[in-house]
Amino acid sequence: MTTVMFFMEGGRITGFDVSGHSGYGPEGGDIVCAAVTSTVRLAECVINEVMGLSAAVKVRERTAEISLRLPGSLGESAEDTCQNLLTGMMVYLSQLHSEYPDHIEVLEAS
Repeated sequence: MTTVMFFMEGGRITGFDVSGHSGYGPEGGDIVCAAVTSTVRLAECVINEVMGLSAAVKVRERTAEISLRLPGSLGESAEDTCQNLLTGMMVYLSQLHSEYPDHIEVLEAS
């Protein structure tokens, strides 16, 4: 199962961890893993490449884990954009959980 943990401080999403393989299909043909991977890569690209921020990203391919943490102090516009992006990511992955509850879990931690 893939587990996605969103980290919260008050109402602010500060980052996320994703770990595990969904087990929905064989490696290279698993649509749940592909959806999660695409979502994570999009968020990282928008935050770091498009917006030019320095979110900390750690990838551990051997254990199928990735984490992203937002920088501590962002300007108002960047903060709003990041929060909208990460909230959209959370909503999308929660909908994916509704479709594939045995293959993806979405959690929040304070």
